[in-house]
Amino acid sequence: MLKNYFKIAIAVLRRRKFFTFISLFGISFTLTILLVLTAFIDKVVGDNYPDRKRDRSLYISGIQEVGKGNSSSGPLSFYFLDHYAGSLKTPVKIGISSLFSGTNTYVNNKKIAVNYKYTNADYWDILEYDFLEGKPFNKKQVDNAEKVAIITEDMKNEYFGDVPSVIGKYIEADNVKYRVMGVVKNEPITSYMTYSDIYLPYTVSKGNYRDKGYRGGYMGILLAPSKGDVQKMHNEYEQMIHRVPMESKDFNVIYSHANPYISAYVNTGNEDQSGVALVLTVISVFVFLFMLLPTLNLVNINITRIMERSSEIGVRKAFGASSRTLVYQFIVENIILTLLGGLIGLVLSIIAISIINSANFIPNLELSVNFMVLIIGLLVCLFFGLLSGVYPAWRMSKLDVVTALKEQ
Repeated sequence: MLKNYFKIAIAVLRRRKFFTFISLFGISFTLTILLVLTAFIDKVVGDNYPDRKRDRSLYISGIQEVGKGNSSSGPLSFYFLDHYAGSLKTPVKIGISSLFSGTNTYVNNKKIAVNYKYTNADYWDILEYDFLEGKPFNKKQVDNAEKVAIITEDMKNEYFGDVPSVIGKYIEADNVKYRVMGVVKNEPITSYMTYSDIYLPYTVSKGNYRDKGYRGGYMGILLAPSKGDVQKMHNEYEQMIHRVPMESKDFNVIYSHANPYISAYVNTGNEDQSGVALVLTVISVFVFLFMLLPTLNLVNINITRIMERSSEIGVRKAFGASSRTLVYQFIVENIILTLLGGLIGLVLSIIAISIINSANFIPNLELSVNFMVLIIGLLVCLFFGLLSGVYPAWRMSKLDVVTALKEQ
């Protein structure tokens, strides 16, 4: 039976080539955009380099202080993370790093844009960067405020050129020269919590990292002894926050959370507005609106196609075909159409992703169509097929036999 439906569907597609083109274009173009978007989201939230211990980690990305009629929120100070978060018993380590900042440096009269960030020594124990040469700085070097640096492979090539090794050489950032200790594999800027071109000890920062205020430019990563201790670590941090004294009389409540990676990544800094809920809402609205137009277009085209086949419907009903059988046939035909459009969309998405990667719009961000993306693409195709096929099929099943034959 399905073989016959497939043959009929192909014959119908060949009958009205223009309608077929519009249908396939709408499906394939929409699916291409959705697959590329899904690949991007999957890469951003799914790539675990260099934080490969996410299943044991919680991320502290901000603090909010609320008072009567006023509120202050943003990243935390080094003091808050070191003094309060560092007092927790469950974590085995706490990695502290600043947000990356930008500056310019010059090599042979060539201006190079440099992003740099400051870290403590535990940062390098928690995160697993791939060192192409050298090693990270240690606690002693941090405590002694040694002017040492870890740089990325891209920064090595741009600043020093094609040389075998840069260990022991000096690189200038923000008008200060630092001795290179190691070179690490690149990561894209979308991994903003760990991204930088140059990593420096926090003790060489020109800012006052000893300031005892709660707000600053740092984030923290708590590492639990095991996966089973993550919830315990989360609860301990929440309890600690309730004991933190108010920084100012202007505030009476402090909010700060140690969250899993995704929650911390999309943190809005507002206790009343969930970043995860906001992102899911935006994506859902975008996908719904993006799919609505081609779906309505398919419904209208399918109704036109079905009405053109009114004589076929009349003959089949006259020979005993039930409305249920006819509905089933047309839904199957429509699913075949959408799956064909989905196949074209998959090919187009692979081409689009290849072009995006070649263009290097976001350096070091390599998109790919993986298993999850393929599953989502298949579900989108089936959704299209059912959504755009049910109503026209139902309309078709209600045609009266005599009326259908008269319309021929």
